[in-house]
Amino acid sequence: MRYDDKLDQALNRLHEEGRYRTFIDIERRKGQFPNAVWTRPDGTEQEITVWCGNDYLGMGQHPVVLDAMHEALEATGAGSGGTRNISGTTVYHKRLEAELADLHGKEAALLFTSAYIANDATLSTLPKLFPGLIIYSDELNHASMIEGIRRNGGAKRVFRHNDVDHLRELIAADDPDTPKLIAFESIYSMDGDFGPIEELCDLADEVGALTYLDEVHAVGMYGPRGGGVAERDGLMHRLDIINGTLGKAFGVHGGYIAASAKMCDAIRSYAPGFIFTTSLPPVVAAGAAASVKHLKTDQARRDLHQERAKVLKLRLKGLGLPIIDHGSHIVPVMVGDPVHTKVISDMLLEDFGIYAQPINFPTVPRGTERLRFTPSPVHDPKMLDALVNAMDGLWNHCALNRAELSA
Repeated sequence: MRYDDKLDQALNRLHEEGRYRTFIDIERRKGQFPNAVWTRPDGTEQEITVWCGNDYLGMGQHPVVLDAMHEALEATGAGSGGTRNISGTTVYHKRLEAELADLHGKEAALLFTSAYIANDATLSTLPKLFPGLIIYSDELNHASMIEGIRRNGGAKRVFRHNDVDHLRELIAADDPDTPKLIAFESIYSMDGDFGPIEELCDLADEVGALTYLDEVHAVGMYGPRGGGVAERDGLMHRLDIINGTLGKAFGVHGGYIAASAKMCDAIRSYAPGFIFTTSLPPVVAAGAAASVKHLKTDQARRDLHQERAKVLKLRLKGLGLPIIDHGSHIVPVMVGDPVHTKVISDMLLEDFGIYAQPINFPTVPRGTERLRFTPSPVHDPKMLDALVNAMDGLWNHCALNRAELSA
């Protein structure tokens, strides 16, 4: 076998389909987010504004977070030095888990190196704890949830997106005495729509199922203390396991689950993705704990975030652009073609200094390629004006080109 030829074929397929992913080299600079510096392929530098990042609230630059990290760095050094079981549990890890448990109104929380690993490790471990477990998964659940469910060796059922009636049909077809878990998200990040949390909890109560909620794109941003959509809607007590991230609204790195003390203890004791992984560096845990604690009281930042998103959606709608608006902070502009999406993204970057990464298959279904804008409280009105004006000109330009090509 000519292995290099196979690699060439695989990569060429991506190029031919227009969905080969290019990572641009940017440098975030302290105190200047969402501005950054892009290093072009020729080595020259250009000032840009990041419009596609997941540091939703700009907490990655917040003095409270940076001060906590500096203090921990001076106190402990760089890494944790081991897994949680072998020398890798510190006061910083315990403090962060306590903050997260308090945030979600749960007895305990368990840290992982990312929310992806938290989902994968937890969902792949649950059938070991509940033999015969059937997991019912929304069809648009994140790849990390899908992977965890796929690997767990147990039964799974996939229900149509946000379709509680379809879920009910699937459950009715199974043995009522079989242990069950319903896995879903609060905000689906590509379209920005909300999961029907209350209806799913009602159904779970009817059939005796556990509930698993991914709040990755909501923690920090929704609810009176940033506990997510479940907190906003007064439903946290009805969720058995809540998954969240520290790398988006909280601006640092890592992931976690929050649940009962017994559930966290069982996952801690059985999940290879937790047991055999070096723990988060104390400096990261310290910054994350400071961010979680701060956002419990910073409602003004959440309010401004929602305002910025509403204004951007209103103005893009005014231009006639095809955006999806489900009322969340996610602002997707639908293009529908991987090549055109990449062209607009490249022109935004090169001609206007605006960075919006194209979103293509397999992140979204083919034919739904898009630009996904994520306004934050630190995107000021001038930045918003620049984005809207750039999109106005580019959209018309690309529409004319598409018309010429199809003529």
